[in-house]
Amino acid sequence: MTAPGPTGGPPPGTGPDPGPDPDRDGAPVAGEPWVAGESLVWCLAAGLVLLALGTLTGRPDVAVIGVPLVLGSLLPLWSRPRGPVWADVDRATGDSSRADGDGDSGRGAGGRPVLRAVLRLVAPPGGDGVRVRVSRPGYEHVEAVVHVPLRRELDLAAASVRTGVQETFTVEHQGIGAGAHLTGPVDRTEPEQVLVLPRGRTMPGLPLPRRLRGLTGQHESRRPGDGGGLRDVHPFSPGDSPRRVDWRVTARRSPDLDELYVRRTVSLAEAVVTLVVDSRDDVGPDPSTWSGQRPIRPDDATSLDLARQAAVTVAEGYLAAGDRVGVEDLGVRRRALRPGAGRRQLDRVVHQLALLRPEGDPPRRLRPPQIPSGALVFVFSTFLDGEAASLAQVWHRHGHRVVAVDVLPRVRQRTLDRRERLALRILTVEREDRMAQVLGAGVEIVHWADPAQATREIQQLARAHRRPGAGVGR
Repeated sequence: MTAPGPTGGPPPGTGPDPGPDPDRDGAPVAGEPWVAGESLVWCLAAGLVLLALGTLTGRPDVAVIGVPLVLGSLLPLWSRPRGPVWADVDRATGDSSRADGDGDSGRGAGGRPVLRAVLRLVAPPGGDGVRVRVSRPGYEHVEAVVHVPLRRELDLAAASVRTGVQETFTVEHQGIGAGAHLTGPVDRTEPEQVLVLPRGRTMPGLPLPRRLRGLTGQHESRRPGDGGGLRDVHPFSPGDSPRRVDWRVTARRSPDLDELYVRRTVSLAEAVVTLVVDSRDDVGPDPSTWSGQRPIRPDDATSLDLARQAAVTVAEGYLAAGDRVGVEDLGVRRRALRPGAGRRQLDRVVHQLALLRPEGDPPRRLRPPQIPSGALVFVFSTFLDGEAASLAQVWHRHGHRVVAVDVLPRVRQRTLDRRERLALRILTVEREDRMAQVLGAGVEIVHWADPAQATREIQQLARAHRRPGAGVGR
């Protein structure tokens, strides 16, 4: 968290109502009075004592020494500020790889998202500076004394690995008078919430479903049509275009031109992909926090953070190829996003994924969510229970190609005691048996916690799918 210094102006975007504007409404409204510090009180007392002592003893030289002390103490009291310091944290923005209207965004060291905000300070006339303390949940607070010539703007920034709804900055401030002899009342600005959009990784290739749909797209099907590669060479039949006549093949097979031969191509089709995200669990790498009794460290990416990143990576790859992508949430039924294509669909998918979070105890589903026919299903889950695994097997039995993406972070065991290690071992054995059952049922598995391993596994799925046009329904 940093406050590097003044900026040239407010950040882009519009924020919430910042409160009273000194330029519009005049000086901030008067609040609690400013109080004198101990140094000012002692200085005034010493001056009065010297004046009294010089008067009583007839020593004008002693009284003259006390006059500057008294005048120097009364001047700050006479010109003390008449209002409080006004502070406002302008709308913070989360990192995003696309222009989403949330303003400026950036990446910190290591590619972490950076939360940014602008702290606006307005001091009343007579104020010399402001003592500021900025804090954020999970971070150490930062304190600074800032010179505020009536008004000033400071940049606030904090790197984070978390996505979704996040709290921003809490600001405590106190005005300081001339010479630091006067201090104003302490005020506090509560943090607001900001939506940090996830950002995907680069993936060279992605697998395709067993069955492509539609008459447009960038993937070759086995249906005859225009736009694709060579399907075969066939004798001319009614409906064939004369432009497709292959004269070389015709001359070789029918020298007397008794029969013409045409080159037939395959049509292009699109893939339909459904991203099924299990938002019921949001666990970190420390198993001692899985019960919810202890908070997750803010510098630890949770399983839901990994699920958002993996889902955005998959969505960006398919939507860039002209395919259609939809989102299903296993935690809340109202969050279904119908499959669509295009740039706006990518924005909707990213926003939908950023809003995913656990909401109490979700009701058990009596039937799996409806998936479009022939769709490729990605299931993002920790698989700590059997619901996501059973749904993946059901969709596989229905004829869908299903890829189970394991988003459980790498577990840290060095801080666990004996009982916690035993509980983790039992849970790990159950989870491994569940994953083995899913793999044995024909569902393909990708482990996302390791970036290099996840890339290799997805590339293997993309290469081992099929030859162009094979297994595609007419």
